Amino acid sequence: MSGGWHHPLAELLPILSVASFIVKKEMNEFYWWCFQIKKLKGQLGGRQKNSKDLLRPEDGILENGTDVHVLDLQRDANRQISDLKFKLAKSEQEITALEQNVIRLESQVTRYKSAAENAEKVEDELKAEKRKLQRELRSALDKTEELEVSNGHLVKRLEKMKANRNALLSQQ
Repeated sequence: MSGGWHHPLAELLPILSVASFIVKKEMNEFYWWCFQIKKLKGQLGGRQKNSKDLLRPEDGILENGTDVHVLDLQRDANRQISDLKFKLAKSEQEITALEQNVIRLESQVTRYKSAAENAEKVEDELKAEKRKLQRELRSALDKTEELEVSNGHLVKRLEKMKANRNALLSQQ
């Protein structure tokens, strides 16, 4: 094996690790926002109930419909309700954005996994091809060695035949 060769998946592992971390982080943030929305909805429901309870004439809170304290409480409750509705809408927007990020990251992870699987398949095919080529090389080297040995024997026989012919010619 050469020193410069490396596993094709080695490049994808840091990317998959980062994508996995980002997905986990986004999911944690998503759950945190869900919890915040539930909490805000509960607070909103409680305040709406409280503001309705405060304004019931049968409880004797409203005297001639002009109690300033009750009107202040109603305004404060309405302001808090508006604030909570705004926070709720903002939280729902954040959740939508987070859900889209999660979907995007999950598809990215799927693509990286697919690329990793393809790289493993290519790596396996390359290893098989390398083994095949190494077998062919060994076979060719063996054949070359056999031919060189055979050539050496033939050269020796040829030299003997030349020597015999020269000896016969010199005798005549």
